[in-house]
Amino acid sequence: MENIAIIASKITKKYKLYNNPIDRLKDSFSGKGKYSKEFSALNDISFEIKKGESVGIIGKNGSGKSTLLKIITGVLTPTSGFMKSNGNISAILELGAGFNPEQTGLQNIYLSGTIMGYTREQMEERVPEIIEFADIGDFINQPVKNYSSGMYVRLAFSVAISVDPDILIVDEALSVGDIRFQQKCLRKIEEMKRNKTILFVSHDLLQLNKFCDRLIWINEGELKGDGDPEDISKQYQAFMAGSALDTYLEDEVIDIQEGNAEIDPIDNSLQMFGDNKAKIIGISMFNDKEKKIFQTKIGDKIMIAINVNYKEAILNPIIGFSIKDRIGNIVTQTNTFVLEQRLNNALANRSYIYKFEFQVPPLKNGTYTVSPAVASGSQFEHIQHCWVHDALIIQVDDKQGYDLEGFMVLDSVSFDTILS
Repeated sequence: MENIAIIASKITKKYKLYNNPIDRLKDSFSGKGKYSKEFSALNDISFEIKKGESVGIIGKNGSGKSTLLKIITGVLTPTSGFMKSNGNISAILELGAGFNPEQTGLQNIYLSGTIMGYTREQMEERVPEIIEFADIGDFINQPVKNYSSGMYVRLAFSVAISVDPDILIVDEALSVGDIRFQQKCLRKIEEMKRNKTILFVSHDLLQLNKFCDRLIWINEGELKGDGDPEDISKQYQAFMAGSALDTYLEDEVIDIQEGNAEIDPIDNSLQMFGDNKAKIIGISMFNDKEKKIFQTKIGDKIMIAINVNYKEAILNPIIGFSIKDRIGNIVTQTNTFVLEQRLNNALANRSYIYKFEFQVPPLKNGTYTVSPAVASGSQFEHIQHCWVHDALIIQVDDKQGYDLEGFMVLDSVSFDTILS
């Protein structure tokens, strides 16, 4: 247990739901529960989190994520099972949780400290740091009920990190507020990762993949996945698209010669998801002389060709791709819908080749992957037919090189010095 921050064993949380308020009163007299129906917010959830781990919790709305966090922090007790935490927990479970709306921000700092077990003298030492980090100016002396949602988050996050917690829990709070404060919080979390345990609940998979060592996926109260962030996020994406993560099978690959011999077939081992009404059977990159290449440099004009076979007729198909760096961050993406290219309806049992031509953006030297996708409908409401993860590997190799951090190179920068 010394190296374990949190242990959850067979956690189940059930609620009684009533159609009418009067039914609750009837149930209290009858004692038989015949006027209610049972709802399981969590069902037999088990996991362990080691000290120093950064763990993301994902799942669609209503899956039980917030219920789980409230059980971890002791706000709720499980119906059955065992939850144990080892260390001081600081949590931002929802906007303004624990704040008294009638009291000022400053008064709520002391109130929050008392709830966490700190004396007034201990909190007085922390107040200047909290006020400085929150940066809400004179509003610190105004009642919290007058705060915007952004101000709530600023104060709540500042208080949460000021008490030097062993375990920090952040539940979607950073999705609110201005970009500068979000970045400020993320820098602080990056700093705290060195010696703290962090639980992060967010719908932002890119953010979770960057900050987390592990993802736990909960769906409708059930534990669906627990493991490597990239693997779990791919499974989650597939699930949200209404399909399962799968791999290509040898006998399912159509002979690429039927389409274009210059387009490389998809590797059978690659992961894909979609309803399989369409299948990406090949992808290649070409230079402006239509020569197939795997290496390019900034400013080159290239073409990415995607070969798609349709098993069924598809109305309003959308073809696109994303480019990711070596650790899975999406650098850029595009598709025919955002390019305002309305495609003809695809015929069943036919193959099509779609070509995207563009200049290589100012990317840093390195290895990138291209993930093509086929959908239908619109950008805002669509059905995923086939998405192949990391189907094409490309190398950006510019002779000049670029050693600074970041995704891209500022390759057309002018500079001047003015003596004032």
